Amino acid sequence: MRFSRKLCIATVATALMGSVAIGSHADRADAYAGDPVVIVAGTFAGQPLANIFYAPLAARLQADGRQAFIFGLPGSGLGDAAAAAADLNAFVDGVRAQTGAAKVDLIGHSQGGMVSRYYIKYLGGASEVDSMISLGAVHYGTLAANAASLLGLGNCIGVIACQQMSIGSTFLNNLNAGDDTIGNVQYTNFVTSLDTVIVPFTNGFLANDGNNKNVTIQTQCWLKYVDHVSLPLDGTVYSGIRDALAKRTIWLNCFAL
Repeated sequence: MRFSRKLCIATVATALMGSVAIGSHADRADAYAGDPVVIVAGTFAGQPLANIFYAPLAARLQADGRQAFIFGLPGSGLGDAAAAAADLNAFVDGVRAQTGAAKVDLIGHSQGGMVSRYYIKYLGGASEVDSMISLGAVHYGTLAANAASLLGLGNCIGVIACQQMSIGSTFLNNLNAGDDTIGNVQYTNFVTSLDTVIVPFTNGFLANDGNNKNVTIQTQCWLKYVDHVSLPLDGTVYSGIRDALAKRTIWLNCFAL
């Protein structure tokens, strides 16, 4: 990654997890525009893989003057998402302490969106998060997890996160009970109609009660090819992320690289 002289790599460590945060550091938090951003990785992206895979997204944010940090899922996201959310809570507390920011913005990819929402709903994140952006999140489950459960004779081959991501799971039923979009957090959910991991792709949407936007990439950019894995890396998607962080209407740049 290439950074300006004002930006460098910072490390945030917590007692509960060993994830490394890649981000920028400043002597004064007001040297940056907006809240620090925590990128919450998807399934299989523990540390250090998360730092590598999400580095281009972090670099885009940093180029826009944002402090960016990467949270890799403990155990590569195969364990209990509630435990991962507790680790995310501690990680965010570390980011807030380091930067002096009262709140952060979250970008959750795939399972990272589900983990982020658990933190917001149950672990105090509603008062610590300003904007929650999800990319192909498993908000309402995926048939891919249900299929794995069937192949595993009903137990998802013993993978707890897979069980939790199944459509109709107790975990998701509880998470989605009541208001989908807890608190005064501004929610934006980006999905791609070409997603073969979150099936159906519309399960990446949340119900709107005034603080939520659902965006299908191909609705505005109907020739755009972006799949589940490439959502965090795509320039068109990032143009929407930029709008969401600025809390303005989402107008995708269909030709962004």
